[in-house]
Amino acid sequence: MLVRQDKIKGSRRLSNYWWAFTILAGGLGFFLAGLSSYFKQDFLPFTSSAQLLFIPQGIIMTFYGTTALFLSIFLWLTIFWDVGGGYNRFDQEKGIVTIFRLGFPGKNRIVCLEYSMQDIKSIKVIIQDGLTPKREIYLKTKDNREIPLTRVGEPMILSEIENQATELARLLGVVVEGI
Repeated sequence: MLVRQDKIKGSRRLSNYWWAFTILAGGLGFFLAGLSSYFKQDFLPFTSSAQLLFIPQGIIMTFYGTTALFLSIFLWLTIFWDVGGGYNRFDQEKGIVTIFRLGFPGKNRIVCLEYSMQDIKSIKVIIQDGLTPKREIYLKTKDNREIPLTRVGEPMILSEIENQATELARLLGVVVEGI
């Protein structure tokens, strides 16, 4: 195999869709309940929010609803832009490793790092168990830079991370650190 390309999943994960939808629904409910208390008219069919006092309950519900709606918009845009998504390409024919990631829109939206395979010192694996487990693979260069190769937020199972790290080390002709 001369070229290996690993796709990195960004923000388009099921959990992000779930949270974006849940926060949107909750925020819309709170916002409409606050408006119902101000206008004394029910905008939600399953409640009687018009009976709430606008000060202080209606103001607080409108504030929480607005905050949740903005947070939901941020999450939906993050999903739409696929922030964090990209690929790792290992091209033995050209001797180049390419790390490509998408970010937020702007002049630095696209992050594309290229390294010569001769500049790679090792594949580093970090495994930490506990309340917030951390299982990551890094590309370590000869000038001691560490570039993450695995996705963020979803720890992989141990056998999968070990197999992936050893395959990459074999492909690049370097050692594995941390196992």
